[in-house]
This record gives sequence, C-alpha cells and structure tokens, in this order.
Amino acid sequence: MRIGIILDWYYTEASPISVCKSNMPNTLSKNAEKQKRFRDKQKQLGKKHVRSYLSPEATKCYEEIQQVTQWTDNDILNNALRITYAAYKKGQINLLNQWLKNNDL
Repeated sequence: MRIGIILDWYYTEASPISVCKSNMPNTLSKNAEKQKRFRDKQKQLGKKHVRSYLSPEATKCYEEIQQVTQWTDNDILNNALRITYAAYKKGQINLLNQWLKNNDL
C-alpha cells in the first residue's frame, strides 16, 4: 500500500524530473541534427571520420608528440598516416615496424 502511494505521487505530481524529461527529446534532436550537418559538411569537404582506441604505448607517443608540437588530434593522426604511407611507398614499412618493435613503441 505504501509503495502504491509513492508511485502514484511520482507519476501524478509535477516534478523537476518530469519537466526535464519532457524537454530532453527536443534538445537531443536539435543536437543530433547539428552533429549530422557537421558530419555531412566534413564529408562534402572530402574528409573521413576515423575513430579508434590507443594502446598504452601509442598513448605515450601521442602525449609526447602533442606536448612537443602542440598539434591537434587531427594533425597528429593526419601526419602519422602520411608518414606511414610514405614509408610504405618507399619500401621502408618493415624497417619502420621493426624500429617500433625494437624501441617498445
């Protein structure tokens, strides 16, 4: 009986929680639309979204590069991919990979 009273109050009384919940779908949809427009614009500019998780070794490398160069995440990823690609095109990818292994990176 007591639980029924509490539940009736929760569902029948106006509370800040119910007000917030009623406003959330509108806010979320506006934010989702804004994010979609941003992603679409980036695609139109020829950019590709890449997402991944870094290993502890890669995180240490990232932190050092970021501190020394003050590059953004975008700059670090772009340059890392371009350097890796250059090593591949010049036939040095195995040398680069071996150096990373030898230096525990």
